[in-house]
Amino acid sequence: MAGDEPLVLQAARSLRMAVPHVLAVMPLAKPALRRLLEGAGCEILETDRTSRGLGASLAAGVESSSSASGWIVALGDMPRVRPSTITAVTAALEAGAMIAAPFHGGHRGHPVAFSAKLRGELIALDGDVGARGLLERHASEITRVDVDDAGILLDVDTPEDLERL
Repeated sequence: MAGDEPLVLQAARSLRMAVPHVLAVMPLAKPALRRLLEGAGCEILETDRTSRGLGASLAAGVESSSSASGWIVALGDMPRVRPSTITAVTAALEAGAMIAAPFHGGHRGHPVAFSAKLRGELIALDGDVGARGLLERHASEITRVDVDDAGILLDVDTPEDLERL
């Protein structure tokens, strides 16, 4: 939590301010988390695949939304990404990018957007490395979206990260 509000709720609200449809992929049997995310306007996908890691979670989300023209992958532990950044990444995807990613100070951050052309590769993901391999394979197809948003690099994985927040 940062202040009185859970980080995941902050992240979900930023995403909802920028895009009309948000699917939150979450573990089974977490009713308090479900209520928070539903309250923020998210559609919910509860799946046991979250226990296998980020890649498996991402695959489950993509698989459940097969009619989408693309996906913006945002993380619940990155509450400082600005809605304007999400909007810019979305615009790059809508303009035809295969992959769109924000950059700040020369570093790639989140959220990353993927075209529906990559659906098969996204569905094949598993484990806890997320889409790292896919990004490496398609490095030349990443549309760089330069932003003035250090929040794209700030994820909260440790108590020290939370303290810096």
